[in-house]
Amino acid sequence: MQKIAIGTHGVSASIGNTPILHDVDLQLSAGRWCAIVGPNGAGKSTLLRVLAGLLPSDGQVLLQGRALHDWPARERARQLAWLGQAETGGEDLLAWDVAMLGRLPHRAWLAAPSEHDHAAVAQALRATQAWDLRARRLGELSGGERQRVLLARVLATEAPLLLMDEPLAHLDPPHQADWLATVRARVAAGSTVVSVLHELNMALQADELLIVKAGRLLHHGACHAPDTHRALEAAFDGRIGVHPVQGQWIALLQELSHAD
Repeated sequence: MQKIAIGTHGVSASIGNTPILHDVDLQLSAGRWCAIVGPNGAGKSTLLRVLAGLLPSDGQVLLQGRALHDWPARERARQLAWLGQAETGGEDLLAWDVAMLGRLPHRAWLAAPSEHDHAAVAQALRATQAWDLRARRLGELSGGERQRVLLARVLATEAPLLLMDEPLAHLDPPHQADWLATVRARVAAGSTVVSVLHELNMALQADELLIVKAGRLLHHGACHAPDTHRALEAAFDGRIGVHPVQGQWIALLQELSHAD
């Protein structure tokens, strides 16, 4: 039986007085990459924040079958790593120190980093092509360089579950390819990755798609499945079509027909 990394039962959430998510039930299998997609305002980022425990919700979120709020904070931080959109703060920190923040859940209070901490950070910076940035301050970096350092912080945590909201923001195509290779390597090693993506062609390379529209779960299925393709097209009101190209599935814009 497939192990469930994280799931929800009857989850609803609001931002202020505005309901965003409505009665979401899902189960995400361990050792898989799931991409969350949907139109603007669908509730994708809200759902990811609920999974991370960063936004209050009705219903239940289960991490490894255990209620998320029952996990002690440090223990939960070892199991679940988070990358949000447009993260701010730490502008004066060196890139090395930003990545080292990912090791905090593994260290005693005020304890110096261990040899393993240093090795994990070095490996993460190299995986995101940010090793040469390690002695520069975060505030001095371009948007793409900054994103690679923040990705390194997430990887350095060595958590079995990685939740990433728009991780490809500011990354050029070669570094997007590096991110894809890193995700596949982590999943092959047994980790679970859940990522909100606007880049549909990258999302279609995941193991499975979670399609959200108007705050509801429209579809959850394998990226190669025809019913997933139909659900994706429907989520975008037929404005895209999913097609096979050189052994991959890609989403192409559909021209609207206009009456004469």
